[in-house]
Amino acid sequence: MKKAKLGIVGCGFLGTIIVDAWRNGLLDDYEIVGCTSRTRESAETLAEKAGCKACGDIDELLALSPDYVLEAASPAALQAIAEKVLRHGASLVVLSIGAFADADFLAHIARAARESGTRVHLASGAIGGFDVLRTAALMSTVQSSITTEKGPASLQGTAVFKETLLTDSEKTTVFTGSAREAIALFPTKVNVAVATALATAGAENTRVTIRSVPGFKGDDHRIEVIGDEVHAIVDIYSRTSAIAGWSVVALLRNLVSPIVF
Repeated sequence: MKKAKLGIVGCGFLGTIIVDAWRNGLLDDYEIVGCTSRTRESAETLAEKAGCKACGDIDELLALSPDYVLEAASPAALQAIAEKVLRHGASLVVLSIGAFADADFLAHIARAARESGTRVHLASGAIGGFDVLRTAALMSTVQSSITTEKGPASLQGTAVFKETLLTDSEKTTVFTGSAREAIALFPTKVNVAVATALATAGAENTRVTIRSVPGFKGDDHRIEVIGDEVHAIVDIYSRTSAIAGWSVVALLRNLVSPIVF
């Protein structure tokens, strides 16, 4: 059986998880042909581990004719490469789903995929249950919300961080608003909120609450979708962001499996 060619954009922690899974035989139906990253050094490090080519940019990666390109970088990186990847004839596997909070960008990329006969596959990242969320949204108009709890240190570098969060003894709500507002304020931290919105009520109508929890490690995401006939709750705790990388491994395995979950 001919192996699918895989290219990787983003050679950090999450990209490394995919390469390690491949090395351990979990992605035997794929050949990793190349990778590219923000720095040449990180691309060369991952390329050495994968036995593939370290590419200087997306054009050099696409010259290797990948069937799939995995984006494991950032919303900004996705916006820069998405159309070029699709027009080149490769399908995209996306982790930085937050980029699709921009409705115009979402429509533009959907059109590019349709016109080029390719697809954009959204990895579930740190959440799951997309099947029941989409099903509930098809059955009736739904109300959707996601509440995320994080340790205060993980909010450093964001607009909502205050030093007092590090010494608080009780939970503090640091944000409430729509998924679109959330991704604008936390461009790299609420991809899960946008994923929830895309699967349910949309970025404007999905309510997001973020809480700082003293002493908390990791992330807890509680998604609630309420419709006329279905009330679904998905609650997932992850100690690290590794679950996002492993969700890509699961997705890639599903894409080539004769039995699809």
